[in-house]
Amino acid sequence: MHPEGTLRLSISASDPQHGWRAPGTELVASPHVARVLARVGEALDELGSLPLGALSDPDVTRVLEAATSAVGRVTAQACRVSAEADRRRLGDEIGARHTHQWWARRTRLTRGEAARLVRLGKRLEEDLHLPVGEALAAGSLRVDQAQVIVAAVDAIPDEVETPDGQVRHIDADIRAQARDHLLKIAAEHDAKVLRRVGKRILDVVAPEVGEALEQQLLEKETQNAAATAFLKLHDDGHGKTWGRFALPTHQGAALRLALHAIANPARHDHDELKDAKTEEWRPTPQRLGQAFGEFIERYPADQLPQSAGVNATVVVTLDLKALHTGLGVATLGNGDRISASTARRLACEAGIIPLVLGGKSMPLDVGRSKRFHTKYQRIALTVRDKGCTAEGCDMPPDACHAHHDLEWTADHGPTNVDTGRLLCPHHHRRAHDKRYETRTGPDNKVSFHRRT
Repeated sequence: MHPEGTLRLSISASDPQHGWRAPGTELVASPHVARVLARVGEALDELGSLPLGALSDPDVTRVLEAATSAVGRVTAQACRVSAEADRRRLGDEIGARHTHQWWARRTRLTRGEAARLVRLGKRLEEDLHLPVGEALAAGSLRVDQAQVIVAAVDAIPDEVETPDGQVRHIDADIRAQARDHLLKIAAEHDAKVLRRVGKRILDVVAPEVGEALEQQLLEKETQNAAATAFLKLHDDGHGKTWGRFALPTHQGAALRLALHAIANPARHDHDELKDAKTEEWRPTPQRLGQAFGEFIERYPADQLPQSAGVNATVVVTLDLKALHTGLGVATLGNGDRISASTARRLACEAGIIPLVLGGKSMPLDVGRSKRFHTKYQRIALTVRDKGCTAEGCDMPPDACHAHHDLEWTADHGPTNVDTGRLLCPHHHRRAHDKRYETRTGPDNKVSFHRRT
């Protein structure tokens, strides 16, 4: 005992017998482990020294396949060791709540990835999943395939109620059959296919209850999807709105079909399908994004539910000068600003009410929200125009907007068949582009000429 009444202990920086070491002390591997790790490093170094440019095509193929297999084999060992680390609570070294946090910190893995691998390692130690771990360690299985198989087998319920009210118990043999079937098809299919098959694995190994289970699962999925649907939008202050959303699968499928129909290359000329600067074909996500914008612009706002006594309609404020010239800016109801020319174009088709300000920013006129051509006017335009009325354009009627020849802005144009025409989205934008002059021929076709 120290004179002051405190106890002093003298301990070394590390205690090999109990596995303790002071934080920051360098780990020293045992001779056997050091030799094994050295051989792994030497094999990888030798692989990395291969002159790939000098290899034959078959050799490149073999090396690629072997390297892919090795990733799974090495990851299998990482999972196995991580499970052992979890048993030893090695994360206590740094006070981590979970082993995966300690592992992530030491190896710069993300915590999510480390957690998934620790979880997989622990599952692969269970008797039911031992064959999955063996296949992964042998290189015949990929990591994501192993994760899918384990999840699919674990998702099989203990019992299923059949349509006739009978309760069927799912025993270990059925689970093992499910595991073996998934392992078999994993030799030919990737994790995405395995996941799809795994959802209906009882159709294969226990068909008498598989359909009943699928129905129950689909009902739960649909209810959950509807309950957790969301949409988040964020304006970046630079003319773009970013968003994330989740929808039930059937609604997502309907949206996907609608956007692909609008983005169909057959509806667009080559200039629209290529990037103006690079002359490269626009990537599909970009075309679908543009199709989504067109989808929104074309939706009839007067068919939306009312809010505070009016339909869900955007009010755009612009001054008298911008109204007549299309130059300057306009302000949306939420304070966002858009170009006046964009506001003029959108008002032909989208649900926008123009509020025109005079010199003292006092409202001079509030435009009509019913500037859309009616259903029967659209039919008449379709019969008369038979598609886009721009010279040389063959876009069909269902791909066109209804355009006002006499603009609602400068000319207070009425919404009728005589002053309307069909224009595809490309030529509709051109009609509102002040850099171009629009001329109408005796055949009611319009042509565009760049102003000089």
